[in-house]
Amino acid sequence: MIAFVAGPVAALGPDTAVVEVGGIGIDVRCTPDTLSGLRVGEPARLATSLVVREDSLTLYGFVDDDARRTFELLQTAGGVGPRLAQAMLAVHRPDDLRRAVATGDEKALTAVPGIGKKGAQKLLLELRDRLGAPVGTAPRPTAVASREDSWQEQLHAALTGLGWSAREADRGVREVEPEAAARVAEGARPELPVLLRAALRRLGAGRAG
Repeated sequence: MIAFVAGPVAALGPDTAVVEVGGIGIDVRCTPDTLSGLRVGEPARLATSLVVREDSLTLYGFVDDDARRTFELLQTAGGVGPRLAQAMLAVHRPDDLRRAVATGDEKALTAVPGIGKKGAQKLLLELRDRLGAPVGTAPRPTAVASREDSWQEQLHAALTGLGWSAREADRGVREVEPEAAARVAEGARPELPVLLRAALRRLGAGRAG
């Protein structure tokens, strides 16, 4: 098993990072939250989980071991594969997922693309004794955006990467523009993970309605 990769970041995409390890570029699939803390040319260390299929080997990368362990535990539930597990971690941090499961919060789970009401109920039952209790992890500081793209482009790519249509992604970007504008007015840069979670909540609420 590849427990982690460490080296300079060679390239970044909407859902992947290429980390140079010993002269080899390792392609690692990451959430927007993880990608937001990376910069091309700068060193990175990502906890990783290798998913083996008959026709593919996919390496998933995470900001820390807690996120990696949560990713693997989520897949012990029926119907949860690596893509859905990663989508869950794109919407919620590990401790937020533990809290949602501990409190039976269906709405938190249905905010994840691909999880409906029945699926959320099933996951709450299956994961209750697997994820454990919230540990009170302090929120991680958010690094500045790692690419030169605007936050709108990054957010749009993140939403479409999670399965929303281009039209829905456009609406998600519009929904959070006031929050981004407020950040800019304060002299700060819009934080992609925060905007992504806000957009997902609003898009999910729109579908539920």
